Amino acid sequence: MRDTYILLWFICISAIGVLMTVYDKLAAVHNGKPQAKHKKRRVPERTLLLVGFFGAAAPMLFTMLCIRHKTRHKKFMVGLPLEMLLQAAILLCFYRYF
Repeated sequence: MRDTYILLWFICISAIGVLMTVYDKLAAVHNGKPQAKHKKRRVPERTLLLVGFFGAAAPMLFTMLCIRHKTRHKKFMVGLPLEMLLQAAILLCFYRYF
C-alpha cells in the first residue's frame, strides 16, 4: 500500500514540476518579445528547485534539456542531479529501514 502512495506522490509532483517548467519557458519567451504588453509572471528559481527537491528533479531536468530552458544555469544543471541522488538515497534508506 505504501508503494502505491509513494508512486502516486512522484507522479503528481512530477506532473506539477513539468508543467511549471514549461510554463516558465513560455513566460520567458513571451516576455522577450518587444510587442508584449502584459508580461507573464515567471516562476521563481527557488520554487522550481524546491519542487525538484520534493520529487520532480528527474522529470524537470529531462524537460529542461528537451525544451532548452535554464540549461546554462549551473544551479539547475548541477542542483537537479544532486537532488536526484539525494532522493535516491532517501528512498533507499526508507525501503531498507521501514
